[in-house]
Amino acid sequence: MTMKPIFSDTRSRMQKAIEALEGHLSVLRTGRANPGILKKIQVDYYGSSTPIDGVASITTPDARTLVIQPWDRNALSAIERAIRDSDLGLNPNNKGDSIFISLPVLTEERRKELVKTARNYAEEGKIAVRNVRKSALEEIKKHAKEVSEDEVKRAEQEVQKITDEFVKKVDDVLARKEQDILG
Repeated sequence: MTMKPIFSDTRSRMQKAIEALEGHLSVLRTGRANPGILKKIQVDYYGSSTPIDGVASITTPDARTLVIQPWDRNALSAIERAIRDSDLGLNPNNKGDSIFISLPVLTEERRKELVKTARNYAEEGKIAVRNVRKSALEEIKKHAKEVSEDEVKRAEQEVQKITDEFVKKVDDVLARKEQDILG
């Protein structure tokens, strides 16, 4: 019995935790316009809830502006309403064929709130990584009778090494996001 499948499964599951963290952080607003902040907005499009990027293209002509151009002009008011009703606090400006959103400069207080939210997401990411470690260690224990005690110890150390690597990745992702927010 080799422990390699356990290690590769552990790595892939921890990588998914990192990707989930990056997804959460991409929605947080930084000082620059980023189409990612609209990712969670759902538009009521002909009776069905559709992601905003499924009904329009989103561009950033400059650092403080988002431009949303619907593929169907009939969706313009639904997109505007969805943005206005979201918890992002954005004020869309309908120009007839597209929607412009001017992002105000973040206040120092708002930046600190965003950093706090980012840190909460990072902590959730670390918890997810540790949960993967816990299940990997349980898997190793299941196979303990099939291999030597030394191999079990080495496998546990390898899982810890992988865990430390991914916890550091969480910290690195958080540090980059904090730098973007505090910019």
